[in-house]
Amino acid sequence: MSYQRTLKSKVHSTGIGLHSGKKVHLTLRPAPVNTGIVFRRTDLSGSPQVSACPSCVGDTKLSTTLMKDGATISTVEHLMSAFAGLGIDNAYVDLDASEIPIMDGSASTFVFMLKSAGLEEQGTAKRYLRIKKSIEVRDGDKWARLDPYNGFSLSFGIDFKHPVFSEELQNHEVEFSSLRYEKDISRARTFGFIKDVESLRMQGLALGASLENAVGLDEFRVLNEDGLRFKDEFVRHKILDAVGDLYLLGSPVLGAYHGYKSGHDLNNKLTRKILATKDAWEYVTFGESGSKSPISFVPLTA
Repeated sequence: MSYQRTLKSKVHSTGIGLHSGKKVHLTLRPAPVNTGIVFRRTDLSGSPQVSACPSCVGDTKLSTTLMKDGATISTVEHLMSAFAGLGIDNAYVDLDASEIPIMDGSASTFVFMLKSAGLEEQGTAKRYLRIKKSIEVRDGDKWARLDPYNGFSLSFGIDFKHPVFSEELQNHEVEFSSLRYEKDISRARTFGFIKDVESLRMQGLALGASLENAVGLDEFRVLNEDGLRFKDEFVRHKILDAVGDLYLLGSPVLGAYHGYKSGHDLNNKLTRKILATKDAWEYVTFGESGSKSPISFVPLTA
């Protein structure tokens, strides 16, 4: 059986925004069934709320940004990825700034926060979005696609002309489960090139970026003293981002995601196209006695 999940208790943390460079106080709280993931800007009058959904994405330059009624929440993809990875359907996210903190540049800190809060099944069947026919979006040689599949798998390819990016390390595929996600995907960090930093900062971006929260590269090598967490950490991080962007659909996906040089923009276009193509998907549940979801989540202990 597969039931909706939320947190047992609220949990707090602080960090800085990758692009804003500003300190952020973050609180994750339990939410009732069928709430979804809802963000709340506590620093704004009335604490406006923004639900996590494809139509609320207002900007995709270097991150996924939600916007509604003047409230903006940027860089949501890593936290959304952690929610997806642990199978959390319902939660409130309170923050006192316009950006989710970057933490160490991966989703691992958010996974730790969520597990520290504890997870709780809610007695209502988890709703999955099952892909019935292939949907694809393209932009030149970049593309992203979801195909029918009895489970959730992701494959991704990147193409960087740089000494660190050997050809065999620019592709990765994973059969999704919460165990595989935590072990193989959640720890992969975001990355960037030193040559781009000055230009980005002139645009008001990457103001909080450092080797503490990203993998930095010069023209020849990785600059972080401890090196990489995985030989193919770069493409694994792109899968981490895709998991988070797809979770804006509001339900776990039953399908096979394939991406090549895709990013937040194409991922958002893909989710919007899916929802607009009514015959390409359906909602299914596995809440009946004896029924089992094709996606494996770690069982919750009492």
